[in-house]
Amino acid sequence: MTFRCLLFSLLLHWAQCVSGQTLSNSDSFSNRRRVSFIPNSFSNFFSLNVNPVLRINSGDTVETETIDALGFDKNGVKRQGGGNPLTGPFYVANSKAGDVLKITFRKISLNRPYAYTTEAFVARSMPDSIHSRFKKPHLVKWKLDLENGFASPDSSYIPYNNLQEFKVPLEPFLGCIGVAPKNKRNEILSFFQGDFGGNLDFNRVTQASTIYLPVLHDGAYFFVGDGHAIQGDGEIAGNALETSLDVEFTIELIKGDALQIRFPRVEDSTYLMAIGPARNLDEAIKIATAGLLDWLQHDYRLTLQEVTQVMSTTIEYAIAEVADPEVIVVAKIKKASLGELKMAQ
Repeated sequence: MTFRCLLFSLLLHWAQCVSGQTLSNSDSFSNRRRVSFIPNSFSNFFSLNVNPVLRINSGDTVETETIDALGFDKNGVKRQGGGNPLTGPFYVANSKAGDVLKITFRKISLNRPYAYTTEAFVARSMPDSIHSRFKKPHLVKWKLDLENGFASPDSSYIPYNNLQEFKVPLEPFLGCIGVAPKNKRNEILSFFQGDFGGNLDFNRVTQASTIYLPVLHDGAYFFVGDGHAIQGDGEIAGNALETSLDVEFTIELIKGDALQIRFPRVEDSTYLMAIGPARNLDEAIKIATAGLLDWLQHDYRLTLQEVTQVMSTTIEYAIAEVADPEVIVVAKIKKASLGELKMAQ
């Protein structure tokens, strides 16, 4: 390499690092970039009013990290006030209201050996006679065995005599994934969920899964956060095993003339899944089921009459969240059940 080329390469690398991103050599001059972004600030809002931390293009892959729900990073340093601090927003170039973001998670991995949860049952999960016994929930520390893939209560923190051998497999996922909402202020606290995504707490948004989000503003303003080591359905203790994460995702932009959705969708190797957030369970079921119906009709060109037969024999439901202001129901169907149907061209 000549001195002039070396100097140019060093200057280019310096400029990219100053802007908060590092491009890999193989992608520097291609349309699809690989970007490493280390956040130095966080937001407790899904918001259009926060300056974007990074501008990315459709096809870009971003490596970044999140801090935990209490505001602590992977080194145990307090970086932000609690309440699901978010990494972002990422401005998605050329995205317009009415488009769809397709986000595929290439990596969701744990980056520290402990997590926290609460000793409680939330009001929606138990009769008042039980829920009321946890008026001031204790914080419980868990050990994360990253080498062997298990989590267990830390007996040195709170001694549970009958849980000395209890352990659960690690299944890390992101609790908060969303874009800037469309409301009076175009922002909402990161506790909330809705058509914009938000605090979904759906435990199948794991590594190798893909989530689809409606774009509600130009640029989308995409956020991630609220890392979990594992969580049962519903988040019935009020918290999952809260921790920090390393995250890698690829964003693709689907223009509105090709696809429009009203609420988030998720898919992995096994399921198509439509998310229904609402104030009550009945309405959440309707939103989730209607979302799955739209998905099947769009992809397989089924009539309404035909889709009644497919869904009524194959649909499954999960209650993803009962701890937050809105409940979340997920309607899902196994891809294997659709194997004999023809995809729309």
